[in-house]
Amino acid sequence: MKKIILLFVIVFNLSCYAQKIDRIEPPNWWVGMNHNQLELLIYGKDIAQFKPSVDNKNIQISAIRKTENSNYMFLKLDLSKAVSGKFNINFSKKGKRIDFSFPYELKERTQDSKLREGFNNSDVIYLITPDRFANGDVSNDLVKTMNEKTVDRKNDYGRHGGDIKGITNHLDYIDEMGFTAIWPTPVLTNDMKKASYHGYAMTDFYEVDPRFGTMKDYVDLAQQAKNKGIKLIMDQVANHIGLEHWWMKDLPAKDWVNYQDEFLKNNMVTTNHRRTTNQDVYASVKDKNLMSEGWFVSSMPDLNQRNTLLATYLIQNSIWWIETLDLGGIRQDTYPYPNKQFMSDWAGAIMNEYPNFSIVGEEWSVNPLLVGYWQQGAKTKDGYVSNLSSTMDFPMQKAIVDALNEAESWDNGFVKMYEGLANDFSYASPSNIMIFPDNHDMDRIFTQLKENVVNTKMALGYMLALPRIAQLYYGTEILMQNSSKPGDHGLIRTDFPGGWKDDKVNAFTGEGLTSDQAEIQSFLKKVLNYRKNSEAIHSGKTIHFAPENGVYVLFRIKNDEIVAVILNKNDQPISLNLNRFDEVGLNGKQVKNIITGEALMFENNLEIGSKGVLIFTTKK
Repeated sequence: MKKIILLFVIVFNLSCYAQKIDRIEPPNWWVGMNHNQLELLIYGKDIAQFKPSVDNKNIQISAIRKTENSNYMFLKLDLSKAVSGKFNINFSKKGKRIDFSFPYELKERTQDSKLREGFNNSDVIYLITPDRFANGDVSNDLVKTMNEKTVDRKNDYGRHGGDIKGITNHLDYIDEMGFTAIWPTPVLTNDMKKASYHGYAMTDFYEVDPRFGTMKDYVDLAQQAKNKGIKLIMDQVANHIGLEHWWMKDLPAKDWVNYQDEFLKNNMVTTNHRRTTNQDVYASVKDKNLMSEGWFVSSMPDLNQRNTLLATYLIQNSIWWIETLDLGGIRQDTYPYPNKQFMSDWAGAIMNEYPNFSIVGEEWSVNPLLVGYWQQGAKTKDGYVSNLSSTMDFPMQKAIVDALNEAESWDNGFVKMYEGLANDFSYASPSNIMIFPDNHDMDRIFTQLKENVVNTKMALGYMLALPRIAQLYYGTEILMQNSSKPGDHGLIRTDFPGGWKDDKVNAFTGEGLTSDQAEIQSFLKKVLNYRKNSEAIHSGKTIHFAPENGVYVLFRIKNDEIVAVILNKNDQPISLNLNRFDEVGLNGKQVKNIITGEALMFENNLEIGSKGVLIFTTKK
């Protein structure tokens, strides 16, 4: 009986000790990393009162940092000599007796992890809002422990039930369409009380939202995509969190979020959104600070990356996901909003760990000078070094839409595209910039182009031939639109037809599509699959000719492969004099229309019967 009582006491004590640690983040690490000085966030009731130690001779504690909150400890470990395996982090309160221990694991890295290649200009990225793409597992639609407990496909801002398995189940479709990478918007836990579907107000940086699936589902998506040659790009947010993040219930430090004192007094300070203060030599300090430190919106606390503990946490979190998911890239949200120096350090740490990796940052500006400022290699007047491989080409996107919506004149129409592309002289690496017709935050391209199918095909054909990384939003291939409510984000992120069991239209199979939808889907499939293997488009020389008589022509050239893109706004038949393009070296050669398969000789005159886009190649 005494033995039973003693055993009960021991088990009870161990369970009490185990409860002292609620979280250790990152939850594991790897040996052989450049980042071998690991800083663990340890969270538990009064954990700061304990003294940590490790029982591994190859691992040294190099620093113990504490904050005003005794529930947090930041433990820095020197892993430069560590080997893979598990070890205990021991905690003692008095003397040498160990009060309790917590197991921690160091894993072996995937072979050649350091050499992983990110996305590049050979890729076309399929941007997906997971909640609106396909419901692969109806059992996770409702999770009783989450704040938002309803699924309503009629509510544009509610959850609709799409998930990670929905993407995985349709990788064949994505692959057959010709996409080479996928970018799902965030799938980490977003336990907000409403509009949680979009994912950008994260409440846990290390947990997959259970309504999207499990960590296993996420890893499975990455592995199956990789098996098909499709890269997985993760959408990350370093600028802010959701108000329901677990940190906000017990803030780690007095300066963990910006305007923390004001928040605690129920006074919200939001950003002025004046992103030009990052470059403006005349900007006031007040404007600069409010831009980077103000909250994005009142429900998204702004993280203070000047706090070195938080900065390290965010850097390690990004690296952890790269290793865990075998990522092919990161898209960083709201890039100009966080602390500038931190963003340089963050991107630099990632590129130091993975020299061939790719990161694209969102700078929503139609000014090419502002977009170019953030790209690695830019000659910045203030000496800023971003370490960011790619930025988003909002200027060229706007130029294309304006050009196609306008009637031709000396300074309107195609000349906007012609002069927009001429701005490439200002970019450090134009071919590493990301072009797109639309995204999850702007009107669908079909809506922007006033539901003109021909103009939409011209926009897409042109974009996919540019010296750029290309990105298309799900549904673009079937002319999805939000014309009834321009600017409405919920409608922009409409459900993809066929992603739910009872959908009457199925875009995955083509069942129920209109003739226009089927035509644009077929058009894109042919262009994307040609582009996938086109060295001329990936890395060829670009030559374009000033628009004349409602026609704009662009060529991509690499060795024996020449691709010609002819954009024509004329409603009546025209005869295009091909001798104007002699310098390209195409005269007298046979070319093939990549859409129709028709072959012809590129010489003298080309008779064009109607408005639209023609794409020719010398490849057989």
